[in-house]
Amino acid sequence: MQNEFSRTQLLLGEEAMKKLKESTVAIFGIGGVGSYVTEALVRSGIGKFVLFDDDKVCLTNINRQLIATRKTIGRKKVEVMAERILDINPNAEVITNACFYMPENADDYDLTKYDYIVDAIDTVTAKIELIMRSKTNNIPIISSMGAGNKLNPTQLEVADIYKTSVCPLARVMRQELKKRGIKKLKVVYSKEQPLKPNDNMNPSCKTNCVCPPGTTRKCTDKRAIPGSVSFVPSVAGLIIASEVIKDLVAE
Repeated sequence: MQNEFSRTQLLLGEEAMKKLKESTVAIFGIGGVGSYVTEALVRSGIGKFVLFDDDKVCLTNINRQLIATRKTIGRKKVEVMAERILDINPNAEVITNACFYMPENADDYDLTKYDYIVDAIDTVTAKIELIMRSKTNNIPIISSMGAGNKLNPTQLEVADIYKTSVCPLARVMRQELKKRGIKKLKVVYSKEQPLKPNDNMNPSCKTNCVCPPGTTRKCTDKRAIPGSVSFVPSVAGLIIASEVIKDLVAE
């Protein structure tokens, strides 16, 4: 009988589709990268999702985040993403966590419940905590490096963290993970030299914040606000999703 995943099954086979349906994937960060990861995974037949993000949809997210529209501004990203997942596959299971994953609350979440973890977080401290705990529990994880201030999606690559170059975030992560004895980590990163954003324009997020009321981590709190486009984080997200599917099917 034909279903929404029939075309995928033509390529992956029935057993692989059953495995994907039974898999639980946790996505940390439902932004420019994470929203596209989630979209591709639900359309690939993943059956169970756990979403982490404390943020609300903002006007400035519309240029690159799948869940951001005029109708969703001010709503929690995890809730909007959950609705989208269920619109695509009503049989999917979704757990939402409207929180910012950090060392302080990491004990609240049992990573061993997940078959695969996607790190689409943009904060180094949170990324390191998530990676360390994933490695300790032998949970497969793939990590997104910097997608901001880039314009060329063809420069994105899948590599081990210690094989990366150019990317400033990857450089910091290499140093920190080496200190902690992490031997390897699959990442998606860009070899493109990051551009310097022109934040001298008016209006600027620094002086004209449009974050929705109740936003806990506003742009005004950030040291620097990266520029972004629709076609780099989205491609990074799709690449990550393809790696997750490939790894889950191969297990």
